[in-house]
Amino acid sequence: MDFFEEQRKNRRTTIVLISVFLFLVLLLGYFIDHYYLGFDITKGPFPFATAVALVAASFWAMTSYYSGDSIVLASVGALPVDPAINDEKNRILMDVVREMSIASGNPVPLVYIVPTDQPNAFATGRDPGHSSIAVTQGLLEKMDRSELQAVIAHEMGHIKSKDIQTMTIIAVLLGAIALMSDWLWRIAFYSPRRRGRSTDFRGTIVLLIVALALAVIAPLIGQIIAMTVSREREYAADDASVEFTRNPLALAAALQKLRADFVPMRNASRGTAHMFIVDPLVKMVGDKEGFWADLFATHPPIDKRIARLKLTGHEIVAQGYGRR
Repeated sequence: MDFFEEQRKNRRTTIVLISVFLFLVLLLGYFIDHYYLGFDITKGPFPFATAVALVAASFWAMTSYYSGDSIVLASVGALPVDPAINDEKNRILMDVVREMSIASGNPVPLVYIVPTDQPNAFATGRDPGHSSIAVTQGLLEKMDRSELQAVIAHEMGHIKSKDIQTMTIIAVLLGAIALMSDWLWRIAFYSPRRRGRSTDFRGTIVLLIVALALAVIAPLIGQIIAMTVSREREYAADDASVEFTRNPLALAAALQKLRADFVPMRNASRGTAHMFIVDPLVKMVGDKEGFWADLFATHPPIDKRIARLKLTGHEIVAQGYGRR
């Protein structure tokens, strides 16, 4: 697996995502200035809403890049592992994280526990030097050591290829788009002083249309981008787990347990679902293939991932016998 090529691809994707987001917010500011406040930005006065939109978009973009991991971890209620607590499960987790850091060549990430019974895990951060891995309490309880190692190696694959950067930024920007849509709905029914009634009506209609587009189309497009990106990268992270552990059957067994013990995770959301090793919200869509599943599911079908891993395991065994 060429991690350097994956890193370059993720940097390009991140730049495109932030650029599209900035353009979207500036366009929103223009609509408010022109249709709602009645300003002609080519003649004056100062385009207040456009300037505010630029500042807000820049703030969100910087926040998503530098603090997106903290926002995501807080949103799912993740708590840092306390090394002072002498717990066997936590000790094994920290040992495995250190082992897989060495195997992958990544710095040791910060480690968090999500207090939920659903077995799951995700990685977040802006680069390998500023990364975190979060596992649920259910994962610690239900995985044996080799399966836990395979899951952590999968997340190390996301970290090494800088998937975490793109996935974290997607999560934060999707949240920002949802907030903007809600804000537009609220202000569309207020009448500013600068306009007559006919302009009021036209401005309100235009803002409602833009708000509807943000409420339906923009999040939908964002979700589709997030899902497409996520499904491709899950296969790559599975391959990275095999590369780091040399044990594809351990990850296959872990995925089987994740599927068997699925329950919806209350503190996960559509904005963060693509970050987990399996979808924390919906089981059935991820088990299907076809146009709609490919479009909206956050992850490839688990059965297909397991089959790939088992095939790899058989190939490794066959190569071993061949050398004898």
